[in-house]
Amino acid sequence: MIDTFLEWLRRACLFAASAALVFLVISFGWLVFGRYVLNATPTWVEQSALLLICYIVFLGAAVGVREETHIGVTLFRDVMPSTIQKVLIIFIDFALAAFGAAMLTAGIMLMQFGWDTKLPMLNIPESFRTLAITSCGGLIFLFAGARGLSRLLRFKSYVPEILQEDV
Repeated sequence: MIDTFLEWLRRACLFAASAALVFLVISFGWLVFGRYVLNATPTWVEQSALLLICYIVFLGAAVGVREETHIGVTLFRDVMPSTIQKVLIIFIDFALAAFGAAMLTAGIMLMQFGWDTKLPMLNIPESFRTLAITSCGGLIFLFAGARGLSRLLRFKSYVPEILQEDV
């Protein structure tokens, strides 16, 4: 059930990032049309593009953690015995979850700090930009933490078999 919810959440993030990318392309088309055809440049496009890029990148990063396509150096892990590899993978999941929690906490502080400052041309609080960081941190915490917990529970059921093989 939790895995189903996390998969639905992953799809929602991917959809939101994709929709933001489509809006970004359309708005830049409008910018070029306005600048060269109408001779009137829409000033809001550049600021909205900066905002959209934040959401595209951070939601994409969270999806990458869920799909395990994030950057990782596996050389050290791959040369270890199977049991140690499993322990390291679980450790990496929890380290990613801790990083997500730190992003969430720092993002909340940034949102509180920037609430009174307005984004130029858009006239919305600066906190809408840092909401991308905050949501990404929360999503990474959920995705990596749930996967680490799941792997830990499976590993614990696997440990007695390992101990019996050594005897």
